[in-house]
Amino acid sequence: MMQPSFLLATPPCAPIRGACKELLHSIGRSEKRSSLIGSSRRAVRREAPPPQAGSGSMAAMAAAEEAEVLNLFTGIGLTEAKARETLRNAALSAQLRQAVLQARAALGSDLDKATGALLYNAAARLRDPDRLAFVVGYIGRREIRTDQQLGAALQYLRSHPPEPLEPADFERACGVGVRVSPEQIEEAVEAVVSRHREDLLAERYHFNMGLLMAEARSRLQWAEGKSIKNEVDLQVLHLLGPKTEADLEKKPKAAKARLGPVEKQKAPVVENGEVGTETKSLLEQLRGEALKFHKPGENYKTEGYVVTPNTMALLKQHLAITGGQVRTRFPPEPNGILHIGHAKAINFNFGYAKANGGICFLRYDDTNPEKEEEKYFTAIREMVEWLGYQPYAVTHASDYFDQLYTWALELIRRGQAYVCHQKVEEIKGHNPPPSPWRDRPVEESLVLFEDMRKGKFGEGEATLRMKLVMEDGKMDPVAYRVKFTPHHRTGDKWCIYPTYDYTHCLCDSIEHITHSLCTKEFQARRSSYFWLCNALDVYCPVQWEYGRLNLLYTVVSKRKIIRLVETGAVRDWDDPRLFTLTALRRRGFPPEAINNFCARVGVTVAQATMEPHLLEACVRDVLNEQAPRAMAVLEPLKVTITNFPAPQAIDVLVPNFPADESRGFHKVPFQSIVYIEETDFKEEADRGYKRLALGQPVGLRHTGYVIAVQNVIKDAHGRVIELEVTCTKSDAAEKPKAFIHWVSEPRVCEVRLYERLFLHKNPEDPSEVPGGFLSDLNPDSLHVVDNALVDSSVSGAQPFDKFQFERLGYFSVDPDSTDSKLVFNRTVTLKEDPGKA
Repeated sequence: MMQPSFLLATPPCAPIRGACKELLHSIGRSEKRSSLIGSSRRAVRREAPPPQAGSGSMAAMAAAEEAEVLNLFTGIGLTEAKARETLRNAALSAQLRQAVLQARAALGSDLDKATGALLYNAAARLRDPDRLAFVVGYIGRREIRTDQQLGAALQYLRSHPPEPLEPADFERACGVGVRVSPEQIEEAVEAVVSRHREDLLAERYHFNMGLLMAEARSRLQWAEGKSIKNEVDLQVLHLLGPKTEADLEKKPKAAKARLGPVEKQKAPVVENGEVGTETKSLLEQLRGEALKFHKPGENYKTEGYVVTPNTMALLKQHLAITGGQVRTRFPPEPNGILHIGHAKAINFNFGYAKANGGICFLRYDDTNPEKEEEKYFTAIREMVEWLGYQPYAVTHASDYFDQLYTWALELIRRGQAYVCHQKVEEIKGHNPPPSPWRDRPVEESLVLFEDMRKGKFGEGEATLRMKLVMEDGKMDPVAYRVKFTPHHRTGDKWCIYPTYDYTHCLCDSIEHITHSLCTKEFQARRSSYFWLCNALDVYCPVQWEYGRLNLLYTVVSKRKIIRLVETGAVRDWDDPRLFTLTALRRRGFPPEAINNFCARVGVTVAQATMEPHLLEACVRDVLNEQAPRAMAVLEPLKVTITNFPAPQAIDVLVPNFPADESRGFHKVPFQSIVYIEETDFKEEADRGYKRLALGQPVGLRHTGYVIAVQNVIKDAHGRVIELEVTCTKSDAAEKPKAFIHWVSEPRVCEVRLYERLFLHKNPEDPSEVPGGFLSDLNPDSLHVVDNALVDSSVSGAQPFDKFQFERLGYFSVDPDSTDSKLVFNRTVTLKEDPGKA
């Protein structure tokens, strides 16, 4: 089938820049495999052609051509740096060159800077050369003169993919022939200034003049912005007069509102995939960010989307299959544990689908068998469900290996892929040499690709490469490489595996994904995403990029976490000092808090790097409502009440949630021997010290009694080991300065107290930590209290149960707990440590 011109291979004269960074690792092969490889090479492999004579003159010609194009681009107003950057993108460079030459021919003269800017924007945003030529014709005739007109023109083309275009309708849509007179501009600005007259007189030049511009522009869609601005400046000056000294002073900044608790911010709580309807919820933020997203079936309205003659038919089939349903996917690689950054991706993909009544797939990108383990598959799904989301279906890239291979054969037949023998070292970096096998005959590539599949080539000896230039100028990314590692699902069936650049968009196409949501680093692959679907003439989804979520004082790289485990700095992937999702769960972070944190961060294009204490604030907000109260003592000091009012223990009722006693109580025994924190007693009270001291009684929480010290017992070293006290009913004693927690008939437990794992904000930054991240470990990141005491109300606690230990913080039961001894992890303190701010 004849392919559209824009799907054909890049012409030989286009600059070749960059190549895919696919890493091909060599491993040993059996003698049998070696003989097969050797025979295959002898039978069919074409050797690289020898260097051609006159290569110096060819290089000189190429340099001259590059200089000519560089002059052409700087001649339309591009800086030399921008012109050189454009040259590195072969596709854009070719488009812009053709557009400039066409516009020059139409005008019969050089182009001014404004026209040059319009041409650059059109060439960068329109991939179809025929439609680009159509728009450039209007620019060259000066019928499209402004950015507003060009934007309207591009929007019209996206909304009207079928051919032929109706010129009259197009011209109406983008204001061709409309002329806005100075009198019209004056009247419109006068109306806007009159509307805001009182505020202008009150705020003078501190008033937001951009508001006047925006309103005037809305009244005069096709007027030039410069003309409107000049008129606004003139009328404001006429109204207010020249600026005074007060006008020149900077407007005081409004105080930033502190991030309040979840209830006040009305951020969402996600449970079992259901999200509340409170204001400022994540899903509302997603709706706001996604206003620019296309509707299902309207993929062609997205900027940069490539429309082929078959696009509309494919979209019609897509809608028939999906029923117009929004479809997203979360596609992790099963070679490590998910971390806090993945939580944002999970919330975005599942949340956007949920917000629009759609579905979300959990698809494992299992194309690299060397690094994949079953435990990662299990842990990933477990974490998705722990965050409250249920996948519509769980799929694997390997489910589609047969179809992907069939499509690879078709890609070769269409002249869009070839087998290459360049080594990994040769194609690394941004400026590798062009492949001498790029123009290899189709029949030869088909034979060699089959030999790759049969194991006749060793790892790194042959790859299948696609003929395209990527967004960042890299050329011919790898589609398939040889790997002799058995796959966990397909076993030894395959010894060639597809790459991300080849697999991802085609799996999205198979599953009829409507919105392929990726982090920003995949923006450079958007062009290859569209190219490959169109080269194979299959349904093409739309890729959207958003900024990653990072935290300070941590590392999330799989390689670095493995180093931390290997060196003994942490116990495993779920060590509570890490920010993997399994580690956060083990530490006691509730999933709702993580989702709320993602909501507060929001969905932005820019990368977000946050302080850990912002996440901890979300944790406190949720645990304050979820964690029942209990009492524990970390550094016990024995206290004997010499006048205890009963012959045996008294049951004291303690509210599970003091702010809402309707949520129940638990019983705590109170007897003549209790234990308090060592730090809650001083022999002599300092100024401002309000707890127990000689001559300074305190109340015991929840008991209704006040105790006063009568005798201090010390060991041979002078250390206080016991207090003898008397007790008095609270209503009969003077009100004490403080009430302290205590335990009686307690259980011995282990408590693990955590601090930041790293000392510096950016442990991976060589300028901040020259010795590398392993040199930045905090020696006090873990403190274990072996013999802490906790009241008996927690005796039946199970792993991951959460409590607020009064006055100490929030704690979670660790899976290391046994029937004989509970282990608690401190999740967060009750209040943020001021030293962390």
